[in-house]
Parts: sequence; C-alpha cells; structure tokens
Amino acid sequence: MVNEKKIQIKQVTDVTVKFAGDSGDGMQLTGSQFTDTTASLGNDLSTLPDFPAEIRAPAGSLAGVSGFQLHFSSSDISTPGDSPDVLIAMNPAALKVNIKELKPNALIIVNTSAFDAKNLKLAKYDSNPLEDDSLQGYNVIPVELTKLTMEALKGTDLSIKEKERCKNFFALGLMYWLYNRPVANTITWLETKFKNKPKFLEANKNVLMAGYYYGEMTELFTTKYEVLPAKLPKGKYRNVSGNEAVAIGLITASLRSGLPLFLGSYPITPASEILQELSKYRNFGVRTFQAEDEISGVASAIGASFAGNLAATNTSGPGLSLKTEALGLAVIAELPLVVVNVQRGGPSTGLPTKTEQADLLQAFFGRHGEAPLCILAASSPADCYWSAIEASRIALKYMTPVILLTDGYLAFGSEPLRIKPFDELPEIPVRFKVNPDDFHPYSRDENLVRPWAIPGTPGLEHRIGGLEKKHIYGNISYEPDNHELMINLRQQKIEKIADDIPDLVVEGDQSGELLILGWGSTYGAIREAVTRVKENGYNVSQAHLKYLNPMPKNLGSVLKNFKKVLIPELNLGQLALLIRNKFLLDVLQFNKVQGQPFKVSEIENKLVEILGGKNGK
Repeated sequence: MVNEKKIQIKQVTDVTVKFAGDSGDGMQLTGSQFTDTTASLGNDLSTLPDFPAEIRAPAGSLAGVSGFQLHFSSSDISTPGDSPDVLIAMNPAALKVNIKELKPNALIIVNTSAFDAKNLKLAKYDSNPLEDDSLQGYNVIPVELTKLTMEALKGTDLSIKEKERCKNFFALGLMYWLYNRPVANTITWLETKFKNKPKFLEANKNVLMAGYYYGEMTELFTTKYEVLPAKLPKGKYRNVSGNEAVAIGLITASLRSGLPLFLGSYPITPASEILQELSKYRNFGVRTFQAEDEISGVASAIGASFAGNLAATNTSGPGLSLKTEALGLAVIAELPLVVVNVQRGGPSTGLPTKTEQADLLQAFFGRHGEAPLCILAASSPADCYWSAIEASRIALKYMTPVILLTDGYLAFGSEPLRIKPFDELPEIPVRFKVNPDDFHPYSRDENLVRPWAIPGTPGLEHRIGGLEKKHIYGNISYEPDNHELMINLRQQKIEKIADDIPDLVVEGDQSGELLILGWGSTYGAIREAVTRVKENGYNVSQAHLKYLNPMPKNLGSVLKNFKKVLIPELNLGQLALLIRNKFLLDVLQFNKVQGQPFKVSEIENKLVEILGGKNGK
C-alpha cells in the first residue's frame, strides 16, 4: 500500500522572500521570474534587488553575495519588507550575510551541496552552521540543490559548469510549488529566451519542473502557502521597475506632446537601464544616442532640444557632476531638458549599486553662477512613470531644465503600475513660434517663458549660446544692469512654477504634535510606519514632497501647524538644511547612509521615541 503525502494549504496575507547566492548564481533572474509570476496572479508586490558592484566578485565570498527580496501580499503594500519570512541560501556566504535580517522562525532553504570546507572558509565560518546548532530558532530545510540539478540533467550533453548554472531554476521551481504559483509564465519566458538554443531550453525546463515536483514528492514539506490576489482598484496593471517606469513615462510625454523623444546618454549604474529600455522603442519615434561621455550625452540632448525635440539625458551621481557645466548652458539658453539622476551611494565612485538621497544639494546648487532649475523627486517605482511625465510637462511649458531625482532603490525595485487610458493622461500642449511678426528670441509671456522657435523656421533665425543675452532681443550683452535683470528673470520664471503645481497634501490630522515630512523613495517606509503607530494610538501626520524646487506654496503654513517636524533622509540632512534655511524652522532629523533604504521598523521606532510613548494613548 502506497502512503500518500498529505499537504496542508495555509492561507497567508503577505510574505517576504529572499533569494540569495553567489553573483553567478542567477539570483536576480530567479527573483525577477518569481516577481513576474506573482504579479500575474494579482498580488500587490514590492521588490529590492541587492547586488555587488563588481560584475564577478570572488565566488563564494561574503562580498560576492547577490540577493533579491520580494514582498507580496493580498493587501496594499509599499515596501519590500523589513525582514524575510523565507531565505533561499545557495551557499554559506549567502546564509551568513542574510541570517541577521530574518524573522524569528523564518524558513531557510539551504543548498547543502555548497556547504563544503572551501565555501565555509570563504564565508568565514569556523564551523558548519548546519551542524553546530547556531540556526536554532529557524526552520531549516536542507536540500541538495546542486546535486539534484545534476541528476535532473544526467544524460544531457551539457558541460558540468553549464549544468550547475541551472540550479537556480530548481530553487525557483521549488518556490513555485511552495507558494502555489504556476510555472507557465517562466516556461514561456524560457521558450523565448532560448528559442535558438534548444538544449538550454530543455535543460532549464527540466530543472524547473524537477524543483517543482521535488516539493510535491519530498517529505520535507507538509504545508503549501497561498496568497490571494490583492484588492486593488480595477484596471490594467503592469509590473515595472523604476527605470522602466521612467522610460515609458518619457515615451508617454513624447506622445502627449506630439514631439519626438531624444535621449542623449552615457551608461552608468544604476541609470543605464533607462537607455537600454528606450532603445527598444524606435517604433514610437524614440531616438537614443549612447555618447562617449557624460558631457557629450547632455550636450547632444541640449542640441536636440534646440531642434524641437522632447530631449532628455540620464545619469547617476558622479555623472551629474560631469554634466553641470552643460546644465548651466541649458539654463541660460532657456531650453527644455529632462535630466534623470538615479542617485547612488557617493561620493566619487562610492557605492554604484546601492541607494542614497545625497544628490539633493547638488541638484539645487551644483552649477556655477545663478542657475536655478526645477527639481522633482519620484516616491515609488510606479511614481517614476508619473514623475517623468510631469518633469517633461514642466520642462516644455517653462523652457527650462528639470532634474528628476530617483535612486537605486526605486530604479531596481518594482511594483504594479496601473495603466490609464491614453486620453486620460495629462495633456502637454506645445506651441512653437512660427509667426515672424514681432519675434524676439528672449521676449517673454505671462510666465516669463521665452518663445521656442525651431532652427530653420523662415524669419525666426536667431542664435543662442552660453554668453549672457540681451533682454528681449537675445544679442550678446555684457551690460551690468541687463545681466542682473536676466538673472532675476530666470529665477522668477522658476518661482512661478509654484503657481502650476498642487499644494502639499497632509495625510492625517492637519495640525498636531508631529508631522513626518519626506521626499523621494522614503515614502513607502514612512507610510507603513505611520500606519503602524496610528494603529497603536499615536497621533502622527504625514506629508511627502514631490516638488522640491520650487516647493509647494502652502508648505510654510503646513509646517507651522505642527509642534514638531521630523525629516527622515538617506543622507546627513540635506532637505532639513533647506527647510531650516527657507522657513527658519528647527526640524528634527533622522538620517541613514548605509546604502540601504529605511526599514519600516526604524522609522516606527523613531516616531515612538519622539512621541515619548504618551501621545494619544
């Protein structure tokens, strides 16, 4: 008589999973496939890829660990989760790096095939953690992932190294079984990826299914988990990373404005994906130019703008430093330009694959002379889409460069983006000057915006450049009074944008003990922390800045309605410095510069500390 395995299916509301292994173990690919399948099932989700800057760090070392964290849920979520419920550790280094982040009693699926003397030494283990009781308090499931992969591929003509590379799909198949996910999406992806390499297609499919059926057959697992679809507003959704969202946001702005899109760019982590993504859309009239350096990238975009394109350039920290002189040219020439700066850990080369918010002051002041421009910041991967559209709208309407700040956390992270019908998207009207009557290149409208006349338009010939312009007429001028007038006009034009942006919205009470004021990628962690403390009876309000220059007109009055204002930032207090200077308000700071985003618990603890455990209880 055959004993049938009894599987219990347990329903849970949310789960945080982390795939971790060596840089060459395909953890980013594995996490991305699990994410795409999870998105197709209607779960809300948020991801945090975390990997070293080196293309191939020393195998098996602590520095070479690559991880992909995914938080998915049947309810609305905003962060990739503080602590994983499940860790898939492909080697000892992956276990050692991530063990301290896990929840108590977390499930750890360990690739025991990799726990040999060499890898234990590389991970700086004095003894085997699978044998010395140091993992007590966790639910450790030992699986010979590498050995089982090799057995699944026995008889194929793949080399040993090629077979070993497939082990991430064994782990993926096992996780699909454990969380009741279908394999169909990944099978389709494999068929596309390896359509001209049938032996790799069959190998990866076989290993994926071997992992899936291992979960079904082994006695190690007696429970499967189910996470129901999230109750999100009805509509069509697409899972996007922040970089993808910026790219399709720029394309949307191009279509809504009727202008061709040009991106002048130089590859730099973590901004390169924007160039790669946009290069796929030539059928939408997108032109991408991979320049020889950052300066050429921005200069080509300025030229494209002069010629009547929606022009953009993208970069990251040190790249923005290199573009600063050219940005001054765009400011004095008064040409529309979108500059996407995906912030990373600095200074210098710094932490290329890690996140930070330390370029805010560079965006404000990183140019010589008085060179004001507009600055926006996206708050989530999906918001990168809307922010790219808004940055384009402002740049085109006010004939100015606009810096859009995202960061590594947003760029690599992903979440569902609700796609609106095209006719419901913001309109971006553009009117080129075509009538030569009374044309002057630096005359101004009610918003102090000069006319946009495309080169070659009969009767509208004019020149632009980096030398100061004569008011109205645009001729080169060294007159002291004219220079001061033009400086003031350019500043006033940026300030007038404040009339065209929404007021700052306060979530919660409109006045009270404490307001937490954020900007950029801290939104999700702040939102979930505020929700938690309010559930415990504390009284906290939240506001988040998208528009940093100019700031919303009601910001000063909002700040005055609260006894205390807390500003969490992934820097040493750059927004706090600006707020103190502008509003003479002594705000509270909460700063972190570890190359990692805030955890919800970190902000939650800070809020409780400030409120002293008494407010509202």
